[in-house]
Amino acid sequence: MFMYIDFCLYFKDTIFMDTGQMIFVSSQLILGAIAAFLAILLWPKIRDVAWMLIIFGIIVAYIETVYSVLKNFGITGEELLIIGSLPLISFILQTIRMFFFISAFVIMILRQSRREK
Repeated sequence: MFMYIDFCLYFKDTIFMDTGQMIFVSSQLILGAIAAFLAILLWPKIRDVAWMLIIFGIIVAYIETVYSVLKNFGITGEELLIIGSLPLISFILQTIRMFFFISAFVIMILRQSRREK
């Protein structure tokens, strides 16, 4: 409870979060951190390219979550790298995450189709 009060007092001028938003953001950060930590633990044990790409996608997804939280609190902004009206950092984080997942699934599908022949 004490940490919650300090957190709210520190950010009271920048943003107002109700309890639901606080739970949502906290769960995203905690579960994302657990997934990224487990992915990093699995990283040295895996030699499969498809699984490596999934691990990279999970790590980039957590980086994207942390960046969006920092952006919502006003700690970091998107005005550093903007091309036209496109915020470059957010665009790169979202597309590279999906690129890793798509690549992993394509590799798995190709392997599966080779095994069936």
